[in-house]
Amino acid sequence: MPGRGPDRILFRLKTAGPQSAVQLAGALGMTPTGARQHLADLAAGGLVEGETTAASRGRPSQTWRLSESGHARFPDRHAELTLDLIRSTEAVFGAAGLDRLIRHREKASRAAYRAAVPAGGPLEERLDALAVQRSAEGYMAAWRREEDGSFLFIEDHCPICAAATACQGFCRSELQIFRAVLGRDVTVERTEHVLAGGRRCAYRVTPS
Repeated sequence: MPGRGPDRILFRLKTAGPQSAVQLAGALGMTPTGARQHLADLAAGGLVEGETTAASRGRPSQTWRLSESGHARFPDRHAELTLDLIRSTEAVFGAAGLDRLIRHREKASRAAYRAAVPAGGPLEERLDALAVQRSAEGYMAAWRREEDGSFLFIEDHCPICAAATACQGFCRSELQIFRAVLGRDVTVERTEHVLAGGRRCAYRVTPS
């Protein structure tokens, strides 16, 4: 986690979603007053946005979330160049050529992930390895066990968001890769999607 107070708050909002100043203070080991000061500075810089909601008792509560500029503080893997390459590929080779490119990328990624993720064995170890691989690529990945025995695989950042927005085949490809790499003894379904308006992508992994 970044060391400076404002950076830590940005990171927390990115990974945990909207929170109050009190929640941020508790999670980051700072005083509520200190958290509010950092939030005020970040809001002045256009990096966070506050939303006030009425409470059933007492004063209204305020939660904070990243603004569009706040999200832009996290790397996007040279979005403009990526978009230019996608457009050029489709212009020169057509939709079929772009689809071939996506399939080629999927095949290469699947091979790399299979080398990094152990086949079989405890599902937790597979999820650990996949999270490490995806985090190294900038996805800020983690997982947790749910009460019903399933697992939630979470990606708090999408470093290829611009490319995925221009060509949603990349997202379909990634879902297929996860299913192939995690094994036939689990089912994988996307439950949150940045391109559908979510703040992150998340996948429910259920042992068969």
